[in-house]
Amino acid sequence: MKVIWGYIRPYQFAMWIALILMFIELVVELIHPLLLARIIDDGIMQNDLQAVLYWGGIMVVVSLFAFIAGIVNSFFAGHVSQSTGLDLRNGMYEKVQAFSFSNLQKFQTSSLITRLTNDVTQIQNTLFMSLRIMLRAPLLVVGGVIMALLLNMQLAMFLVLTVPILLLFLVFVMKAAAKLFKLVQQKLDGVNSVIREHLGGMKLIKAYVRRKHEQKRFVDRNKQLMDKTVKALRLLETTMPILLFIMNVSIIGILWFAQSAIQTGTVQVGEVVAIINYVLRITGALTVFAMIIMVFSRAKASSERIVEVLNTDVDMQDGSQQVKKAASKEIMRFDNVSFRYPGNGDTAIKQIQLSIYKGETIAIMGGTGSGKTTMFQLIPRLYDSTAGSILINGMNVKEFRVEELRKSIAYVPQEVLLFSGTIEENIAWGREDATEEEIHEAAKSAQIHETILSLPEQYRGRIGQKGVNLSGGQKQRISIARALIRKPDILLLDDSTSALDVQTEKRFMQALQKYECTTLMITQKVISAQEADRIILLDDGKIVATGNHNELVESSKLYQRIVQSQERGGVLENA
Repeated sequence: MKVIWGYIRPYQFAMWIALILMFIELVVELIHPLLLARIIDDGIMQNDLQAVLYWGGIMVVVSLFAFIAGIVNSFFAGHVSQSTGLDLRNGMYEKVQAFSFSNLQKFQTSSLITRLTNDVTQIQNTLFMSLRIMLRAPLLVVGGVIMALLLNMQLAMFLVLTVPILLLFLVFVMKAAAKLFKLVQQKLDGVNSVIREHLGGMKLIKAYVRRKHEQKRFVDRNKQLMDKTVKALRLLETTMPILLFIMNVSIIGILWFAQSAIQTGTVQVGEVVAIINYVLRITGALTVFAMIIMVFSRAKASSERIVEVLNTDVDMQDGSQQVKKAASKEIMRFDNVSFRYPGNGDTAIKQIQLSIYKGETIAIMGGTGSGKTTMFQLIPRLYDSTAGSILINGMNVKEFRVEELRKSIAYVPQEVLLFSGTIEENIAWGREDATEEEIHEAAKSAQIHETILSLPEQYRGRIGQKGVNLSGGQKQRISIARALIRKPDILLLDDSTSALDVQTEKRFMQALQKYECTTLMITQKVISAQEADRIILLDDGKIVATGNHNELVESSKLYQRIVQSQERGGVLENA
C-alpha cells in the first residue's frame, strides 16, 4: 500500500478536508440520540413544549450543518479518488511503455488492460467510499459504544461484550474474502483474454466455422468468473444474518434490564431510548461492514496487482550517448552476438559475426525459426543480446539513449499495425512534424500514392481498426511509407513486401535508392534478394553463407535449393 499511498499523497490536503467534514457528520450523528433523550426526558415526560421545541430546534440546525458538510465532503472525496485514479493509470501506462519485450512477456495483454481499467476503478471506488462513508462506520461503532457507556454503563455492557467479538469475526471474513476476490480478478483476466482473441480473430473464426467452439470457450471462462464471484459474495452474505442476530439479542437484553431499572428510577426513559438508538446505529454501521469487506477485499487484490506492475524492474537500462554519424564506412557490426528469449532454453541466434556498411542493402534469408526477426529486434533494442554486442557507428547500442537510437532507425514489422484514423495520420505517425509534401513523397516511394488518390477521400480517408478496410498489400505499403518518412539512417524491413506483386516491389526497391539509409530486409523471395548488395543466409540461428545472388548460387547448396524451389513455383519468372 506504500506505493498506492505515493499516488494519494499529492491530494492529502483535499483528503484531510474530506475527513474533517466526515468527522463533523459523525459527531452530529452521535449527538442526535443525546438530543432525543433530552426531548423525551425534559420535554415529553415533563409535558414541557418549550423544551421539545428548544432541543428539537438544535437537532434541526445540527442536521442541516451535517447535510452541508456531507455535500462538500462528496466533492473533495470525488476529487481525491478521481485524481488518484488518473495518476495511477498514467503511472502504470508510463511503466508499461518503459517495459522491454521480456518484461511484457510476464504479463498477458488482457491482464494489463484489466489492471489499467478495472483494478484502478476498484481503488478509486474504495477511496471515495472510504472518505465518504466507510471510515465513518468503524468510528460510529466505537463512538456509539463510548456514548452509550457515558449514558449508562450497566446497559452499555451488552455492547462492550458483543461488539469486539463481531469486529474479530469481520476481520476474519475480510482476510478470507481478499483471497477470493484476487481469484475473481484473475478470472476476469481470463474472460478479457478470450474476448480479445475473439474480436481480433473474428475473420478466422467465421472462415473456419468455429463460432460454437469459441463460444463454448467464452462460456466456460465466464462461468468460472461467475463461480468465483458467487463464492466470494456468498461468504459476505453470511456475515449479515450473524451480525443482525447478535445485535438483536443485545437489544433484547438491554430492554429486559432497562424495564426494572426504569421502575426503580435508576434509569430514565430518554436514556434507554438513546442507548437503543446507539445500538441501532451501531447495527447499521456493522451491516455496512459487509460492503466495506467486499470493497476493501477487492481493493486489496487490485492494489497488489497494480503494485506488481509498478514495482517490476525494467530489465533494459537506458544509455546516455547520442547517435552520431558514422566516421567510417562500417555503420553496424554484430560482434559475436547470441540471444535467448526469456524463459526459453534454446538459443535463437548464435555467435553472429557480421559487418554492415553505410548505404548497403542487405537481404536476410532463411527458414522459419532461423533467427531473422530476432536479429532485427536486437538492433533497436527491443531485446538486449545475451552475449556479444551490437555496434552502431562504432559504439555499443547499449550506450545510446534508447529514444535517440530508435529515432535513427525505421522498423517495419512483419505484422503490420495501422491505427484508427486517416491514411495521412498513419503515415505522419512515423514523424510528427512531417509536412504534407513529405507525406506524399513517402507514399510515392512506397508505391501507395496512386492507390490513395483513387480513394473517395484520398489521404483523408479513414482507416478502420487495424486497417480492416484495406488489403494486405495496401497495409504493407502504408506501413513502409510511415517508415520512410522518418528518413532513417537504418531501415529494417521484416518481410514487409510479402504481399506486393513483383513489379510493385521492383519499383519500390528502385525508389529506395534515393534514400541515404542502410537497408536490411528479411525476405523469402529470391527475386527481392537479387536486388540486394549482399545476402545473409541464416540456418538454426547461425550465418551459414554470405554473398550476392550469383556468388551464393555457386557456393551455397541451401541457397541453390531455395532458388530451385522458387523457379519451380514460377516465382522467378520475368526476373
